[in-house]
Amino acid sequence: MTVRLATMEDVSAVMGLVRRVVPGMRAGGNTQWDDVYPNAEVFGRDVELGQLWVAEIDGVIAGVAAITTDQEHEYAEVGWDITETAIVVHRLAVDPAFQGRGIARALMELGETVARERGIGVLRVDTSKDNAVTQRLFPKLGYRLDGEIGLSFRPGLRVLCYEKRLG
Repeated sequence: MTVRLATMEDVSAVMGLVRRVVPGMRAGGNTQWDDVYPNAEVFGRDVELGQLWVAEIDGVIAGVAAITTDQEHEYAEVGWDITETAIVVHRLAVDPAFQGRGIARALMELGETVARERGIGVLRVDTSKDNAVTQRLFPKLGYRLDGEIGLSFRPGLRVLCYEKRLG
């Protein structure tokens, strides 16, 4: 597996990955993503900002994550100081054909690497309360569940907020 910064040429393949991921999410009751979000414009902006990463296996994009410092204002509802700079992983997905190979773990660990390189001591991530896979993964990686919120840009969605402090 190779993990690298995405390019604009990758956006089409990333959108293909999303189209393969969403039906499985929906089948499991997870409505966090749909045919509106995330979209090519969002991923294109991530590329322009140098914050979209892809994991490749044999030249195929098998996973994706945006590693950002973008915090939702609702994060304050779980007691987080959103004025504190944090690395936040958004838009984490693994192609169903490649699940179970440690791709999500590798992308989350890259978030830690980016944080350390930038001297940032806190990582945050949110996930749908219906996403059992990430709810198992994040604690294994040392993240603590701090609470549940709604997001104004995704009405009706409830997400769980996880944080990890680097020592």
